[in-house]
Amino acid sequence: MIFQSPELDDADLAVLAYFNAQRAQLRAYAQSSPKRWMGLLRRNTFARGILASNAIDGIQASMENVLAAIENEEPAGIERDAWLATKGCRDAMVCINQAATDPHFELSRQFLKSLHFMVTGRDLTVNPGQWRPGPIHIVNRATGKIVHEGPDAALVNSLMQELVDYLRSPLREPTIVRAAMAHLNLTMIHPFRSGNGRVARALQTLVLAREGELHPAFSGIEEWFAEAPDYFAVLAEVGHGAWRPECDARPWLRFCLKAHCHQAAVLIRRHAEYEALDHRIEAIVRDEGLPDRAFIPLFDAALGLATTNGWYRVDTQVSEIVASRDLRRLTELDLLVPHGEKRGRSYRGSKRLLSIRKAVQKQLGTDMPFVDPYEIMPDMDLRSLYMEPPRDLSFDPRFPGF
Repeated sequence: MIFQSPELDDADLAVLAYFNAQRAQLRAYAQSSPKRWMGLLRRNTFARGILASNAIDGIQASMENVLAAIENEEPAGIERDAWLATKGCRDAMVCINQAATDPHFELSRQFLKSLHFMVTGRDLTVNPGQWRPGPIHIVNRATGKIVHEGPDAALVNSLMQELVDYLRSPLREPTIVRAAMAHLNLTMIHPFRSGNGRVARALQTLVLAREGELHPAFSGIEEWFAEAPDYFAVLAEVGHGAWRPECDARPWLRFCLKAHCHQAAVLIRRHAEYEALDHRIEAIVRDEGLPDRAFIPLFDAALGLATTNGWYRVDTQVSEIVASRDLRRLTELDLLVPHGEKRGRSYRGSKRLLSIRKAVQKQLGTDMPFVDPYEIMPDMDLRSLYMEPPRDLSFDPRFPGF
């Protein structure tokens, strides 16, 4: 027996209704927004998900390193083990992106083992692609405390088959619930010696992405998991420290529903911010007489990301000589600031460029804190809200997506 989905109550249904409305808004954005900066939003969100998923497991990298992994570029200033871990997580997420749109895809235990091999294949001591041979514990890296002990290793294969059967069975609950339960069960079974969290988060994204509502890059909630201080606490609350699948999974489900509202709100905010920033950067390119190709490096620099001659060439498809000339011109205009020398030189946004983004954030209120969707529901007609979700949506930074 594995953990079972709890029955949704009125508060859960109301939060789910809000999330569905947020998702409809994001879907509309994806269909109507310019490909140029919508592509940047998708790329950066994909990179942030990889960054966050690795960070939860104590693997540190920079946003630039993750973007380099996505583009198959050489890293800068990162330890080899962290770089291989970043590439492995990238490979797993790309595999999920492909599986999400494959009409012949079949989930299996072997597929999950393959994901695990991608994530941990750099270290043969953790048996990549194989179930763990012995006992295991989940440890909160922040406190060093054991929060869960997995089931006996002899039960792992049958429990994982039960999880796969559940995920392949006809859908009886909202996909968001099934995805949350997939994450919870794989985490609690803890079938691998290492990398369980990364595989569990990837599986949750896969279940959501297979629904086809949003691009896989917009389906994951790794960023929330990385920021939430109670990620390990809620796992401990649900499992009571051991394999107890009869326990109530509602705290975990609510944690995930709240996470989805939060992440959708982050994406809606970013969309509004990227749209406004797009107009500002476009005006600079036009007023300074710059070539159109300068837009993407300037946009990235305004977001606080670094670029190099090599990355500039990848983004703009120009020669090294042209890239050097463009970067020199952007430096002379006080838009970029060089750091380092020769091959190690990188360029970051100047105060002039960074101030543009700060002005956009202040104008839109995108730096305001979020509210907990469960805290604002009690006075509403909750079940009717689920049956008829709000349709008239506009950007409001005070609430996730509204």
